Amino acid sequence: MTKKIPFVGLHAHSGLSLNDGLGYPQDHMDFASENGSDALALTDHGHMNGLPYQVLYAKKKKANGENFKPIFGVEAYFLPSLDTWREEYQKAKNEKKKLEDEISLSIEDEKASKQKMTNILKKRNHLILLAQSQKGLNNIFKLISESYKDENFYRYPRIDYNLLSRYSDGVIASSACLGGVYAGDYWDNRDSGELAGDAVLNAMRETTRRMQSIFGKRWYGELQWNNIPEQHELNKYIIQVCNELNVDLISTADSHYPNPDAWKDRELYKRIGWLGKGGLPEYMSAELPSGVEEIGYELYPKNGNQMWDSYLQYSEQLKTNYDDDLVRDSIIRTEHIARDLIEDFLPDNEVRLPKFVVPAGKTDIQALTEKCLTGLKSRSLQGKQEYIDRLKEELKVIKDRGFAKYFLTMTAIADKASSVQLTGPGRGSAAGSLVAYVLNITQVDPIKYGLLFSRFLRRDAVDYPDIDYDVSNPMELKEMLIDEWGDSTVVPISNYNTLQLRSLIKDVSKFYDVPFVEVNSVTGKMMYEATPIAKKIHGIKAGVYTPTFEEVMEYSDSLKTFLGKYPHIKTHVEALLGQVRSVSRHAGGVVVGEDLDKWMPLVNSRGVRQTPWSEGQNVRHLEPLGFIKFDILGLTTLRMIEGAIRHILVRHHKNPDPTFEDIKKYYDEHLHPDRINLNDQSVYKNIFHKGKWAGVFQFTEKGAQKFCRKAKPKSIIDISAITSIYRPGPLSAGVDHNYVDAKNEPYNISYLNDIIHDVTKETYGFLIFQEQIALLAHKLGDNISLDEGNTLRKLLTKKGTGDHEKKKTKIYNKFVKGCLSKGMPQAEADKLWQTFEYFSGYGFNKSHAVSYSILSYQCAHLLNYYPSEWMAAFLDKEPESRKERAINTAKSMGFGIEPININTSGVVWEISDDGKTMIQPFTSIKGLGEKAIEQILSHRPFSKVDDLLFKEGIVHSKLNKKALDVLCRSGALSTLMDDRFSGMKHLWSAAIADRPKTLKKLNENIEMYRKEGEFSIEEKINYLSELTGIFPMDLVMDERIESKLKENFIPPISEYDTDLQLTWFIPREIIKRKTKNGKEYWILNVVDSTSNSTSIKCWGINKRDKVLLNRPYMAKLDYNEQWGFSTRSIYHNLRLIG
Repeated sequence: MTKKIPFVGLHAHSGLSLNDGLGYPQDHMDFASENGSDALALTDHGHMNGLPYQVLYAKKKKANGENFKPIFGVEAYFLPSLDTWREEYQKAKNEKKKLEDEISLSIEDEKASKQKMTNILKKRNHLILLAQSQKGLNNIFKLISESYKDENFYRYPRIDYNLLSRYSDGVIASSACLGGVYAGDYWDNRDSGELAGDAVLNAMRETTRRMQSIFGKRWYGELQWNNIPEQHELNKYIIQVCNELNVDLISTADSHYPNPDAWKDRELYKRIGWLGKGGLPEYMSAELPSGVEEIGYELYPKNGNQMWDSYLQYSEQLKTNYDDDLVRDSIIRTEHIARDLIEDFLPDNEVRLPKFVVPAGKTDIQALTEKCLTGLKSRSLQGKQEYIDRLKEELKVIKDRGFAKYFLTMTAIADKASSVQLTGPGRGSAAGSLVAYVLNITQVDPIKYGLLFSRFLRRDAVDYPDIDYDVSNPMELKEMLIDEWGDSTVVPISNYNTLQLRSLIKDVSKFYDVPFVEVNSVTGKMMYEATPIAKKIHGIKAGVYTPTFEEVMEYSDSLKTFLGKYPHIKTHVEALLGQVRSVSRHAGGVVVGEDLDKWMPLVNSRGVRQTPWSEGQNVRHLEPLGFIKFDILGLTTLRMIEGAIRHILVRHHKNPDPTFEDIKKYYDEHLHPDRINLNDQSVYKNIFHKGKWAGVFQFTEKGAQKFCRKAKPKSIIDISAITSIYRPGPLSAGVDHNYVDAKNEPYNISYLNDIIHDVTKETYGFLIFQEQIALLAHKLGDNISLDEGNTLRKLLTKKGTGDHEKKKTKIYNKFVKGCLSKGMPQAEADKLWQTFEYFSGYGFNKSHAVSYSILSYQCAHLLNYYPSEWMAAFLDKEPESRKERAINTAKSMGFGIEPININTSGVVWEISDDGKTMIQPFTSIKGLGEKAIEQILSHRPFSKVDDLLFKEGIVHSKLNKKALDVLCRSGALSTLMDDRFSGMKHLWSAAIADRPKTLKKLNENIEMYRKEGEFSIEEKINYLSELTGIFPMDLVMDERIESKLKENFIPPISEYDTDLQLTWFIPREIIKRKTKNGKEYWILNVVDSTSNSTSIKCWGINKRDKVLLNRPYMAKLDYNEQWGFSTRSIYHNLRLIG
C-alpha cells in the first residue's frame, strides 16, 4: 500500500478567476476534502472575489462537523518598480493614439502571461500571497486596493517592492508559475546568448534577495509539474538559486477546475469567455482538445500522491532529472505551511460603519435619540403619546440590535441626497419605521397608515436592516458621497453576470458544429413549451414565471430531443450553467464605512473603485463579513416630478430659471405626503377612474390600468391594494375579481369577529398585506408578539422541517389557544390559519405598497392640476424606446406636438404659451451634440439660414456641418426657408451639403442647386424616423384612411383581435431569409398608430410578392403565442390601403 504523502494546495483558482478557472470555491473545497485534504488556499487572479464563497462554505462545513481549513490568498500582479513602469507607460501612451479599453476586473490571458512580455502596457508577473492571520489578510486587501489605483492600473493591477515592503506583515509569498516573478527573470534573459544561463541566475538571485529582505523565511520558491519544457528549465533554475540562498521550496498544483473530469468544461468556458470579448486569441484553437493528454497536464486540486505521480510522469516524459528527496520535501512542506504557519481563522466580521456620523462627545444612540426628538418636534408630534411610545420602542430595538450608527449613516446619506435632488416617499419595509420618518429618510407617517416597525426590524432577528432609498439621480449622489467622504469610505458593490441557459446552449453548440438553424429552433421553442406546464404545476395562472433548468429539461420536448441527440452538449450545459461570465457594477448598492480598503479588496471598474463582492437575491457576500449594503436606487418618476415642478415655477410662479432649492421648496409645500391632500376625490375620478395614465407611476401596463378602472380607488389604501393584487400570485387566484366585487358590494362582506373586521376592513375582508397576517396573529393569538407575527409570515412562506416546523407549530398552538379564549370555535381558528397559509405566498409588503401608492398619487395630482407641465416632463423623461408611444399619449389627451424648431425648441420638451402644444427639444435629434445646442441657444433668434452660417460670434467648430445637416434633415430649419429656396432639399444642398464659406458662395449655390426642390416623402419619413426616433404617421396615414379603418372596426396590429384576424399596419423594414431547406421567407418589421413595433413572418415567398415600405397595409394574419404573427401568402393576405 502506497504511503500517503502530506500535501495542501497553496495555489488554486476557481471560476472567479474570470476566463481562466472554473467552478465556484465550494466545488474546489469539496473535491479537495474528498481527495484527502483538509485545507486549500484560494488564490484567484488579482482581486479575491471568491473569498466570501470560501468563508461561507467553510462555516457550513464547520457547522456540519467537517474539519476543513480555508486559506485566503491571491495571485497578484507584480513589477519590480511601479515608478519605472509609469514612466515607460506614459511614454508608450503618448506614442499610442488610443489605448485598449480598460476592463473592470483582471481577466487572465493564460498563454500571454507565460512568455516574454515586451509590451510595457501589459507587463506584469504573477506572485502568490497567502494570509497567515487577520493582519496578513488586511495587508493583502491593502495591496490589492493599491494595485487597482489609477496610477498602478492598465488592463491589470500591479504592485511592486515598495508596496510589498509596506504591507508584508503576516503574509507568505511564493514565486508562482511560468508567469511568475522568477519566470519573468527567465523569460527576460533566456535569449541572452552564451551567457543566458548566468543572466537568468543573476536576475533570479537579485529577485530572491529583494524578496528575502521583505518576507524573510516567508518567501518560497515554487515548483510545478507539467509537460511544458520551459517549466522544467525554470524549475532547475529555481532549485539552484533557492539552494544557494537558503530559500525553501514548495510544489503546487496550480489547480483551475474542481475535479479531474472538468478539464474539457474549462477549455470550453475559456473559449466562450474569449468569444464574449471579441474573439479567440491567436494561440487558442476553436476546436476543443479531444483528450486531456492534448493539453499535457491536469489542473485539479490534487493530493500529495497525485502530486508525486505528476512529478514522476512529467520529469520522465521530459527526461529531466531531479533530486527525489528535494521534490518530496517540497510537496510535504505545503502541509507544514498550512498547518503550522497559517492560523485557522475566518475574516473579522465586526460591523464597520463610519465614525464621523457620530458627533464628538456622544454615543451613537445618544446622537440618534437627539436627532429623532428634533425630527418629532419639527412635525409637531412631540405632544402625541402614541408617537412618543412608538419612538421609544423603536429606539430600544435599534439600541439592543446595535444599529444606531446604521441609522445615523443612512440619515447622513439622506441629508446629502435631499440637498441636491428629490427623494422618494419610501420604499420597502423601512417605511414602517417612525425613526426613519422623523429622520427624513422616509416621508410616510407609519402610524397614520398602520405600518409595522417589526416588519422592518425585529428584536429576535439576526439579519441587518436594509433600507432601499429612491432618488432621482443615483450616480450624481454616489459621486458626491465618494467625493466628500472618500473612495475608501463609499464603495459601490459588484454584480455577477452568469451563463444563462439559452445563450449557453448556443455557445456550446458552436464548438460542436451543430447547425445554427437547429439550435435556434430549440432555444426559440423550449421556454414556450416548458413555461405553461411549469406555471400550471405551480398554480400560477397569470404574470411572468421563468422555469428552472430542470423544469425546462422535463417539460420541453424540443430540448429533451436535442440534448438526447447531443448528450455531450447536455453535459457541458449542466457543468457551465450559472458559472460567472463577467462582473459588473451593482445598480444601486454601496458599502459605507471607514478604511474599507483595509477590510476588503477594492478594484477598479472603468475609473470607479468598487468591491468585487456582491449582495443580492442569490448572493450574500457582505453581511456575513460585517458590511451593510446601502441601496441607492434611481427612479425616473422622481425626475419627472422635478421636471414638472420646474415647468410650474416657470409658467405659474414667474421664476424663469428655478434652482433645485426652488423645486425642493415647492415639493415640500405642495407635494410632500404630509402636505398634499391625499383624499382629493377629483384626482381619483379624473385620473384613476377615467384612465388617464400619462406617466402615472405603477400604471403603465394595460392590465394594471384596466384593473384600476374597475376597482375605482378612492384612497391611498385602495391604490395600495390594487397594486398589491396586480401580481402573478393574487391574479392567478382570482383575487382581482373578488376584490372588485367586494369593494362594489361591501354590505355582503361578513367578518368572523370585530378583530378581523378592524384588521381587514380597509381591504374589504381580504388578506392582501403581509402585515395583516402579523396583526391578526398578534391580536387573536395568546401572547403572540408582533415580532412573532412577522416571524410567522416568514415561516408560512417557506417549506421546511425540523426546527422550522417546531417554530410554526408553537405559534399555531398559541394562535388557536388565543382564538378559543376569544370565543372562536376551533374549526374557525383552523380555517383562518389555513387562510394565513394560502395568502402568505401572495401577501404584499404594506409599507412598500403605501409608499409607492403615494408616489402614484403625486403623479396623478400633477397630471390633474398641471396637465401641460406634467406632459412636458413625461415626454422629456420617457426613454427613446417609448418616446413615440408617449407622443401618441399626449396627442390622445388633446396636446399638439410642434416639430423641432430652431427658434423655439430647447434642451427639454417646452410648452407653448397657451399650454396646448408640446415643443420637441433639440436633444431628441440624434447626432446633435451639447456644444452645438449651446451655440444655437446663445445666438438665436435666426431669421434666415444666412444667420446660422455667418452670424458673428458663432463658433463653427461646434455648430459644424454635421450639426447643421441633422438640424436640416430633421426639419428644425423649416422656418428659415424663404422664397430664395424651392424646397428644403434645395436649402440643404445649397447651404449645408455644399457648405459655403461666404455669402457670395451661398448665393451661387442657391442658383446652382435650384432644381433640387423638396425632399421626397420617403426621404422625409426616413430622416424623421432615423434622426428623431419618431415615425411621422401624418405623412403616411391621412384622416380619410384612419376614419375609414375606424368605421370598419379594423384595429391596428397592437390591438389585434384573434377572432377578427383582420388588422392594419405600416411596414418599416423587410428582412429576407431562408429556411434550412433553402426556401425564402421574409420578416416584416411594422408599426401602427400606437408606435409599437411588431414582426410578421411571411412564408411562401414568390416572384409576384411585393411590399412597399412606409405605406399602410390591411392584412389577414395568423397569430401564435410562440411564433407571433405570420402569413402564408403576401399576395392573398396583404392589401395596400389608399
